[in-house]
Amino acid sequence: MLNNSTILITGGTGSFGKKMVQIILDKYKPKKLIIFSRDELKQFEMSQRWSMKKYPCIRYFLGDVRDYERLVRAFNNVDYVIHAAALKQVPAAEYNPEEFIKTNINGAMNVIDAALQNDVKKVIALSTDKACNPINLYGATKLCSDKLFTAANVYKSVEMATTFAVVRYGNVVGSRGSVVPFFKERRQTGSLPITDPRMTRFWITLDQGVHFVLRVLELAKGGEIFVPKIPSMKITDLAKAIAPDCKQETVGIRPGEKIHESLIGEDEGRHTIEYNECYVVGSSLTDVKKSSHLEEGGKVCEEGFSYVSDQNNQLISIDELKAMIDKIEDDYSIETNRWSMDDVPQ
Repeated sequence: MLNNSTILITGGTGSFGKKMVQIILDKYKPKKLIIFSRDELKQFEMSQRWSMKKYPCIRYFLGDVRDYERLVRAFNNVDYVIHAAALKQVPAAEYNPEEFIKTNINGAMNVIDAALQNDVKKVIALSTDKACNPINLYGATKLCSDKLFTAANVYKSVEMATTFAVVRYGNVVGSRGSVVPFFKERRQTGSLPITDPRMTRFWITLDQGVHFVLRVLELAKGGEIFVPKIPSMKITDLAKAIAPDCKQETVGIRPGEKIHESLIGEDEGRHTIEYNECYVVGSSLTDVKKSSHLEEGGKVCEEGFSYVSDQNNQLISIDELKAMIDKIEDDYSIETNRWSMDDVPQ
């Protein structure tokens, strides 16, 4: 569906955007692939690898999702939008709540309105596990964003063909600002700080995240939140995988942090359909038993269903973590020498 189509990625100079550009150029032949972001330096750095001369479909478009008029111009004749632009750091959100609201909530509203204005076919917005039962401001802004995108399918007019959906997943292995590079840096000291030995997290690779979003582009009917079936890991096992000889020091949970993360809460579970590869959270305004996803192999989840990292039956072992981290290092080694990796949903 992406061949001969125009795709735009907001926040396209981030880790997710770079990986998506790589995969789209490798597997598809788009008419245009537009990188929309506010950082001219990162766009320049990306253009050194994916130049418009070598890849005539590539376009670099400076702009901010806070600027509605700029989005309207950027979305002109665009078929598909992947909305990856966001502010993401939990501590920064606590100190700068207005800035996170402007980008994560107001920016989401601007993306929706600009997409409707331009009759974009589909918009897929990236979310985070922290949007499920949020306890920090970052998670709260992403929950608001999720609600805006799923509700957009309700308040658009009948004549409008635009479809909105959300992808929600957990921590991305090895992204800058995540625990993997932090542990690697600290292992030289002989001691790794562990917030809580009970802590578990969902885990996904950047490559898996991009492929799942591309799959959702095909599956989305409108108004859903798509959650991939991904493994969980214990923070203590991750520490052993990275630095088996280091001492683990418990330092306590940080403000806004959970012991276990949820991707689907019990209340959302009542409106959730299960596929082999993922879960689909439907709107609370509709009857899940009448969902068209049931006609395509999905099944309604049992009463009381939730998807929480400590109750996940897919738990990564220490050896599997080692192999995953080694593979990620191989995949990123060239790129990280060319440019710094941005933060991704975590």
